[in-house]
Amino acid sequence: MQSVNPFTATWSRNGNLLCHGHWIIRWMDKPVELPESRREKDMGTWAIYSIIDPDDETFAQGLEEDAWIIENVDWLTDLFYDHGIALETENYRYFYQAVNKQDWRCTSCAGCM
Repeated sequence: MQSVNPFTATWSRNGNLLCHGHWIIRWMDKPVELPESRREKDMGTWAIYSIIDPDDETFAQGLEEDAWIIENVDWLTDLFYDHGIALETENYRYFYQAVNKQDWRCTSCAGCM
């Protein structure tokens, strides 16, 4: 397993109005275009998405790594295949870990309050 994640993921918006952004994903510095249905939505990964209390697990949402990969394996496999990314377990995990760091939820920025 590589020590550095070959995926990078960023959300195009910071601060308020996260819901108006889109994903920017790269694999080893090459752009990865997400399916249209995934480009402008949160990824559903697990975290605490509360601007008011970021340590309160009551506000945790999403799926943890293994469950998320199982739930999303079909479109991820197509994505990897289309971009020449090896269909190896570690790459699915790297993808999750990259997007999880940048994932968000509606209300997690308080822009709509």
